[in-house]
Amino acid sequence: MSARTARTTRTTLMAATAVAAAVALAAPAVAAVPAAASARGDHRATQEAMDANIKDGVVGITVQAKDEHGVWKAASGVGDLKTGEPRSARDHFRVGSITKTFVSTVLLQLEAEGRLSLDDKVEKWLPGVVRGKGHDGRKVTLRQLLNHTSGIAEYTSDEQFVKDVFLAEGFFKNRYRTWAPRELVGIAMKHKPDFAPGADWSYSNTNYVLAGMVIEKATGNSYGDEIRARIIEPLGLRDTKVPGTVPTLPGPHSRAYSKLAETTDGRTYDVTKINPSVAGAAGGMISDADDLSRFVSALLRGKLLPEKQLAEMKNVIPIDGERGGYGLGLITYTLSCGVQLWGHSGGIHGSLSETATTADGRHTLTYNFNSDWAGDSLPIMEAEFCAE
Repeated sequence: MSARTARTTRTTLMAATAVAAAVALAAPAVAAVPAAASARGDHRATQEAMDANIKDGVVGITVQAKDEHGVWKAASGVGDLKTGEPRSARDHFRVGSITKTFVSTVLLQLEAEGRLSLDDKVEKWLPGVVRGKGHDGRKVTLRQLLNHTSGIAEYTSDEQFVKDVFLAEGFFKNRYRTWAPRELVGIAMKHKPDFAPGADWSYSNTNYVLAGMVIEKATGNSYGDEIRARIIEPLGLRDTKVPGTVPTLPGPHSRAYSKLAETTDGRTYDVTKINPSVAGAAGGMISDADDLSRFVSALLRGKLLPEKQLAEMKNVIPIDGERGGYGLGLITYTLSCGVQLWGHSGGIHGSLSETATTADGRHTLTYNFNSDWAGDSLPIMEAEFCAE
């Protein structure tokens, strides 16, 4: 995403995941919402909201909704600016910070198995890693990593990292570079903490890079292997990948586009290929709308976590008054019509996504934009869930 977005922190629901463009989705401002009729299985208003985003500059959108009436797949806009090929409802895409929900689920499963406690200090699992400029892993718990109350600095806000990753010259120099988790954490350790552990809330991708490292230390396996064994394979998520350092997307997929600049003006770049280790456990995964909808629905229906751990996951820190909050890798927010949704959003270069479901897991919607500088996703959610 652009450096401009990378430096922006927003605390509305869909944006709670939005500190860094490389791995988090910044929520756009609220716009007018068309009347919805999805309660009758009619998704015309959702399609209209998608089309409106295309008119406002989004290159292409893919969406899937699932409710008691069945599954609805749709697309709008262009998947390839060179060929004019339309966006496909079957596209794979980079999911950005939705990765965090998978990572948190694994840690909560490990807690349920008695292999760790969320009250463990980071130092217990990663001795000496969280140190420098006032950081102290002896005072930060695993829970504080997952709900972003650790105060640990955000590595993607580092000035040199922004130049190396979010601006055109640095991106094309480093797009295939492999970033080790310890290296990313080291960037954060060059900066002072945002606040003392537990004293406040601030979204930091560094928290989830550390969480991925804890999973590896506790299990002897990479966070990706644990996600595959514990979530992807049991749920049959055939189109969900933890790509590690592989820079390509599996087919079918559209191209991904970014401005790679401080502003939304100027040239549009194809950023489809990128080594996702730049995001790692904070946002490196790939999926499609069908798999993400299946995942978030199964999670909220208690198919992945015992009741106790799911309750912990849903214990949120208020981030938008009474309308939204952040739990353990899970966001909740209330739409204008009073419908409460649970899920996560995410972004990485050229890709903005969100997956959300009602509390009973029966009505889900997942979307992806294949460009990262324009659009307003909230009307899509409002149109789908807020029937007249």
